[in-house]
Amino acid sequence: MKLFLKFDFNTISKKILESKFNELNLEYKIVGFGEVELLKNLTSEEYDALKDSFNDYGIKIVENEKSILVQKIKDALIDMVFNEDTNVNVKSSVYLSEKLGHSYGYLSNLFSEVTYSSIENFMIIQKIEYSKQLLLNTDLTLTEIAFKLNYSSVAHLSTQFKNTTGITPSAFQRIIFKRRDIAQQKTK
Repeated sequence: MKLFLKFDFNTISKKILESKFNELNLEYKIVGFGEVELLKNLTSEEYDALKDSFNDYGIKIVENEKSILVQKIKDALIDMVFNEDTNVNVKSSVYLSEKLGHSYGYLSNLFSEVTYSSIENFMIIQKIEYSKQLLLNTDLTLTEIAFKLNYSSVAHLSTQFKNTTGITPSAFQRIIFKRRDIAQQKTK
């Protein structure tokens, strides 16, 4: 039997962090997505244990200032795309500047310097990933998904989807549904 699951990555991440900090008896406060305030300084042994315990989940402690800010940019963009409460009709440049307290030009240059890609490309990839999830896990039409993700038109979403994945959204949906049908027939 095959199960199809829908994930809330914010909740999963928060639960993992809480579990690991509690397991190591560390006092902490989760400030935001990807940001934790430690309420006391860690010994080097505690730091190493925390780092090791996070490695199992693919969580890395970011130590350099530029990388921290780039991670904050990524977290803010992911939150903007995936979180219904922050997915408002505001430009990502305005949202990032206000949220992170830096000019968009500075954030954009730093992001490109560290990742060798642009904020715009990262945002497109996140939107396409979310549109895939919506196509697979909801009954929303492509028009509704385009509106939800603040695209100017279905054609714009379809073009970016095809440029990113190599196939159209409807072809993606057909392939996945066909795979599900085959998998269900095998389990019968």
